Amino acid sequence: MSVSIVPEWFRKLDTVVKLGLGVFIGAFVLIWGGMFLTRPDRTIPPYSIGSQEGTAVAVHVPSWTSDTEIETLIYRFQRVAHEGREFGRMKIRPTTDNDPAGRYQRITIYIFANDHWAEPDMLHRYLSSETSRDPAEQAFKAEFEKTVRGYYRLDGSAEEGRIGRIYEVLRGTDTAATAAYARQLFKGPVTAAVGSPSPQAPADKPASSPLSPF
Repeated sequence: MSVSIVPEWFRKLDTVVKLGLGVFIGAFVLIWGGMFLTRPDRTIPPYSIGSQEGTAVAVHVPSWTSDTEIETLIYRFQRVAHEGREFGRMKIRPTTDNDPAGRYQRITIYIFANDHWAEPDMLHRYLSSETSRDPAEQAFKAEFEKTVRGYYRLDGSAEEGRIGRIYEVLRGTDTAATAAYARQLFKGPVTAAVGSPSPQAPADKPASSPLSPF
C-alpha cells in the first residue's frame, strides 16, 4: 500500500486555494533566488555614488564603515584600473568619454562617510573653489579635504590611493603626526602589481607626500 506524502489538510483544500498557494510559494522562491544571485559584493563595504562631475566622483559609505573596509574599497578601485578600467561596474559613468585612449583615463574618487559631502552641489562647489580666492570658498575647500575618508586617483598610467583626510597632503604640510589619521596605501604606475589590504601589515606612509605630480 502506497503512503501519500501530501498532508491530509492540503488535499482537502479547494483547487483555487492550492493554485494560489503554489503561486505564492513560487514567487517567494523566485524573489529569494534573485536576491541571492544579485546580492552585493560582500568583499567590499556598501557604497553609493553621491555625485559625479567631469573626472571627479564623490562616493558615500555608511558612517560606521571602518578604515580597513574603506581601504578594501580603494584596493578594489585599483584592481579595476589594472583589469581594463571598466569602472562602469563600480557604478561610475565614463570620465573621459571623448578620449581615444579610453573612457576612464583620468578619475579622482573622494570617499565620505557623511552623505552630505557627497552631494552634487558640494562636489561642484569644491571643484569651483580651486580657482576662487574667496576666503569662504577656501575654507569650504579645506573642510571638504579634511572630511575625506578615502581617496583614489588615476591619471593616465599613474595612480594613487590614500586612507584618511587629504588636506595636509595636497598642501605638502603633512608630518609624522598626521600619519595617525592619514596615510598612503600605494602610488605608482598602473602596470605595477595590484596590492591587497592587510590589517596585520598596513601600507606605510611614505616620506614623500604630495599627491601630484605623479
